Amino acid sequence: MTATIDEAGAPGDPLEAQSEAPSPDPAAYLRGYHATAAVRGATAMTKGAGYVLQRALTQSVTPGQNTRDARRWWRHVLTRRRPQWHNDHEIVFETPIARLRDFSQGAATSGDPADDVVPTLVLPPQAGHDSCIVDFQPRQSQMMVIREAGLTRAFTLDWVGATRETSGTTISDYIAVVDRAVEHCRETVGRDSVNLVGDCQGGWLATIYAAMHPDKVNTLTLAGAPIDFHAGETPIGASSRVMTQRFGQLPYRAMVAAGGGNMPGSFVLGGFIAIRPDAEIAKHVDLLKNLDDPAAIARYEAFEDWFKHTQDVPGAFYLWLVEHLFAGNELINGTLEVDGRRVDMRDISCPLFLLGGATDHITPPVQVFAAADHVSTPADQVTRRTAPGGHLGLFMGNQALRYEWPPLMTAVAEHSRRTD
Repeated sequence: MTATIDEAGAPGDPLEAQSEAPSPDPAAYLRGYHATAAVRGATAMTKGAGYVLQRALTQSVTPGQNTRDARRWWRHVLTRRRPQWHNDHEIVFETPIARLRDFSQGAATSGDPADDVVPTLVLPPQAGHDSCIVDFQPRQSQMMVIREAGLTRAFTLDWVGATRETSGTTISDYIAVVDRAVEHCRETVGRDSVNLVGDCQGGWLATIYAAMHPDKVNTLTLAGAPIDFHAGETPIGASSRVMTQRFGQLPYRAMVAAGGGNMPGSFVLGGFIAIRPDAEIAKHVDLLKNLDDPAAIARYEAFEDWFKHTQDVPGAFYLWLVEHLFAGNELINGTLEVDGRRVDMRDISCPLFLLGGATDHITPPVQVFAAADHVSTPADQVTRRTAPGGHLGLFMGNQALRYEWPPLMTAVAEHSRRTD
């Protein structure tokens, strides 16, 4: 099966869903995975080359058209713009590592019974890409879905790409900036707690914060978030275990050193592409097929502008993540410590909403759903939902934004009105 481009422009995930039980030999899993990925990449390359040759022969009677098409194709492939935030909002504060963006424009003033709702704070993914994935397009926006569900007090953090000056940023620094954002939301709206929404890497950060400050969290929503890093098998998880078992942190420290103290976003991007080379090839072949379709071109450019515009991750933070979560799985094991405190997920008892992607090869649903087994939230207050499709589609795809997020956020809203 070849890769597809979904309505958001993100590559689909035709690779089979991951097994729920980890392989006893991650090295064997990796060899098998990469062998299969190489075959699929070669197949996609062969099919793509066949299409290009067939197209060239068909247009051979008008050689100028081949030249014009090649130029147009290369222009779309090579021309990248900085991704943008799309819907109205304001920047509340900015630090060297994050900004807080307020999407509550038009909401009633604090204390107005017409809008007396618990504020919602989103922690976007933090994996070498811009946080604007949560406001990907005017009509493809997680922030707008949150607002339309009745959670009109909507905020999101926006992670700032690392610089040499911020290379030493630690997990404590990130917890502190989340707490500052939470305090702003609480004070602005006049409520005691917030709804936390954590996407992908923002999910484990939201979980750590909720465990450390349970009194400040009204509900916790996790989407595509690796909570149990060792559940199931993924190329990223297996690779981190194999590398650290054999070489410790040496390979990761070498990458950080090559990035001048930070993990280069370009390295992260290269890793994602290597996991699914067939998707990358098929995406560019589809571009050639749709050169005369303005809507298809717009989708391609919107996704590529976001996907190929990378930002670095602070080196100290990245190395901590690899050691304690990817390799150590300490959040699930109950051995994680932050600021001298043990982070115990059992301290979380608020309503829990979990969303996974059925064919997510980055974070299979089992890694997300594992959160329910380690918190104190009553079973009847845990919601699990599996969306069709893969990882990125959970945050920007039309399918997820139209059919998966609205019922989850409506349920969150039901927990967010005053009852007194």
